[in-house]
Amino acid sequence: MTPTPTATSDLETALRTTAAIRTFTDRPVNRAEVARILDVARFAPSGGNQQPWHVVSVEAPALRTALGERIVLAAREYVALGRAGQRPFGLTDHGRWPGPGDVDLAAARADPADLPAFEGIAQAPAVLAVLVELGRLAAMDAELDRHGLVPGASIYPFCWNVLLAARLVGLGGVLTTFAVRHEPDVLALLGAPAGWALAAVIALGEPVHQPVRLRRDRIADFATVDTFAGPPLITP
Repeated sequence: MTPTPTATSDLETALRTTAAIRTFTDRPVNRAEVARILDVARFAPSGGNQQPWHVVSVEAPALRTALGERIVLAAREYVALGRAGQRPFGLTDHGRWPGPGDVDLAAARADPADLPAFEGIAQAPAVLAVLVELGRLAAMDAELDRHGLVPGASIYPFCWNVLLAARLVGLGGVLTTFAVRHEPDVLALLGAPAGWALAAVIALGEPVHQPVRLRRDRIADFATVDTFAGPPLITP
């Protein structure tokens, strides 16, 4: 039997074992627990300390169903692109998405095949929609000829803090951006005002299984000295 996940107050343990958790037990996660997680996560850094986030705890069954439907639609596209040998929605054309190529995304969305890894996200014990106020972001790459990346530095550290804070109290979760494919619909469902965007949906709960060893590249595989092709920061 898999042992019940336990809380940890050790930062290194949390950093090394906070995995993407998509399968949860039936234990509910109440508002007080969500508030505790957000109380820790709110200390995330953001550009100019703007703290441009707003979190909607999605609880109503109808909202969860609608949100889940949109996540699954995007997941079907993602899977279809991957099966065609593409990095789904990858920025492979000089930093921009080149489009679906020969993949029929409308047909992919209509594919009724089961996608259990995605179908349960919106039915997790706790579901958080993380919104971001666009006017409070600084896009230092706004004039570069590629898809923008930098504004995410003011919202995704907060999202990561949510997952770390959940790990600290014995919960787990997963961050997904699939619903962003249907951002106008989701913002309307949540009653978001103009000027806000959907950054992520985070599902939280008690993990059925808590990984203790995550597969990651070695430091020597990604860190070099002085130049991209310089010597490894450390030897293998």
